[in-house]
Amino acid sequence: MKSFAHFLLILLLAYVAGMVLPWWSVALVAFLVTLLMPLSPGKSFFSAFMGVFVLWLVLAFYMDVRNDHLLANRMSEMILKVRSAPLIGVVSSFIGGLVAGFAASSAAFLRAAKKTAA
Repeated sequence: MKSFAHFLLILLLAYVAGMVLPWWSVALVAFLVTLLMPLSPGKSFFSAFMGVFVLWLVLAFYMDVRNDHLLANRMSEMILKVRSAPLIGVVSSFIGGLVAGFAASSAAFLRAAKKTAA
């Protein structure tokens, strides 16, 4: 249950932060949420990864449908050498999830190191 609250809080705060801050604000959100809601490094990584992955996938799908798949198809041709709008959405969501997951696990490891040093 604590993991789901962690997931949901990261998803919501990352969405709000993404409206006014750069893309890497998801790392700040995941780091701060994990500092405030301690989880094990593995659970914090998975929870943050899934929160941002789902958020970015939904946002990518929403934006892709709004412009009739034009930009996603062109970007996937240029970057992946394949014309696939869903694939570029999954790849970008995966990258965002990794950024958030590593930030969250860093916070969990920092919290564990601080606990053992005290």
